[in-house]
Amino acid sequence: MNKMIRTLLTAAALALGSTSLLAQPAVKLVVVDMAKVFDNHYKSEEANAKFRDAEQKAQEQAEEIRKQGQTIVDEYKELDEQAKNSLLTPEARNKAQADAQKKLQEIQQKQNELQSFMQNTQRSLQQRIKTHRDLLLEEISKTVADMAKKSGATLVVDKSGPTLFGIPAVIYADPAYDMTDDVIKEVNKDRPAPAAVPAAASAAATATTPAKTDAPVQFSVPNVAPKPATPAPAPKK
Repeated sequence: MNKMIRTLLTAAALALGSTSLLAQPAVKLVVVDMAKVFDNHYKSEEANAKFRDAEQKAQEQAEEIRKQGQTIVDEYKELDEQAKNSLLTPEARNKAQADAQKKLQEIQQKQNELQSFMQNTQRSLQQRIKTHRDLLLEEISKTVADMAKKSGATLVVDKSGPTLFGIPAVIYADPAYDMTDDVIKEVNKDRPAPAAVPAAASAAATATTPAKTDAPVQFSVPNVAPKPATPAPAPKK
């Protein structure tokens, strides 16, 4: 009797398990290239144009500081020559030498000002780029999820980046299951009219790579060198 009961319970459990398996939805996997979507999003193009404009303005400001520093260097050189001029009185040479020392201090201050400006500008630009990237990727991810649900997909795989082994995350995917182009169309459906997009924007540009602000040529004077610049810390992830 007990053996019969155990048999019936086992059969019931198997039947229940089979019913549960049958109730599971069929897996429908789709792939998307998130990097390609990001690069081709009109908001990336607009942001890149703004980043390039900010970089250009920063370079112009840095060049102005450099010119101011070079003017002080020229004044220092003139005073240094006066301090060495034997035709001048000792008092005049001593005064020129003292004034030249003050100019050296001004030169060092201006060099520090230029270095600090370049570091702060780079750090600020990197943070702006990171903020833009994070917010836009979040927006794209939501769009991808909504589109995947509407198509009945149960799993979405990003094929844009390599794995830790340096190989593609997706070795092969049937193009019929790739929704990248459809996502690009969806995220760009609200693109402003062409006239509203800065002419400098380029579809090939990407904000994933921080813009690099090139430091202008340092002004210098014999026996005076700028202090080594402290690298600007990368924005926190």
